[in-house]
Amino acid sequence: MDLKQLRALVTVAEAGSVTRAAELLHLVQPAVTRQIRTLEQELGVTLFERTRQGMQLTAAGTTMVERARRALNELERARAEIRPTPDVVSGIVTVGLLDSATDLLAEPLASAVIRDHPGIELRLLTAYSGHLQQWLDEGDLDLTLLYNLAGTPSLNVEPLVRERLWAVAPPSAGLRADEPVPLEQAVSHPLVVPASGHGLRTVIDAAVAQAKVEMNLVVQTNSMLVQKQLVRAGHGWTILPGVGIAEDVANGSLSAAPLCEPEVWRSIVLGTSRAGRVTPAAEVVAKELSRQIHSAVRQGRWPSAELHDRGARKGA
Repeated sequence: MDLKQLRALVTVAEAGSVTRAAELLHLVQPAVTRQIRTLEQELGVTLFERTRQGMQLTAAGTTMVERARRALNELERARAEIRPTPDVVSGIVTVGLLDSATDLLAEPLASAVIRDHPGIELRLLTAYSGHLQQWLDEGDLDLTLLYNLAGTPSLNVEPLVRERLWAVAPPSAGLRADEPVPLEQAVSHPLVVPASGHGLRTVIDAAVAQAKVEMNLVVQTNSMLVQKQLVRAGHGWTILPGVGIAEDVANGSLSAAPLCEPEVWRSIVLGTSRAGRVTPAAEVVAKELSRQIHSAVRQGRWPSAELHDRGARKGA
């Protein structure tokens, strides 16, 4: 097994075709086919099913691709870190951003890193908190934002900000920022919510249990974009953090109001793995991400949010 075989495996899996993979690798097609077959012979398993629709991974192939991709990424990181460039922090840093905060943070973070640390190659992944935590545990992320999480045996966390959750409805509902909506009223409407197991859903479920009310669920989804699309189409209400719907409310495509009775808050932390060394490049990006969050809150660009130090003084 060698690096050429691993690159061929990952590229074929991503391209879905030996022909396309050969183009991406700048090789002739027979060479790619030979690398895949040699790897299959060495492992003693079939990695791909050859179908009319293209190359489909088997269960063994899926496992092997996940491990191969991780190995190749680690080698890229090592190469970037040891490249001799005096007085320049360098390396690959993979950051997880929560879907709801991506619009607010992704571009400013990238701009600052590109401007101030050109030796760092930044990779941004977005997802719900549950997926991000899994990717951090598995070593696919160097650092990530997460919901409502204390330190664990595998993770270090730094509390950053807490923000209030909002009831979100079509414009016709006429919800207003200065007129909070009781949780019981919000969840009595047909409700579009995150799927079970995700961080935001856990916060919502805990609030519903505390208030001793029942949700009128109609759709569960793993996409904030889908939540908002279904609400716009009139299929119900949803519950989201203010940062995720500020632009929609401003342009009139949604209406929203903070929840009350009880107020519902989520905390956002910065998570890093306890396993392994946090690289100098990752430390630089972590500080910059924290700075961007503080700036957004202090400038009022993060609706109904409080920095953790302020929230702690208020008993959060």
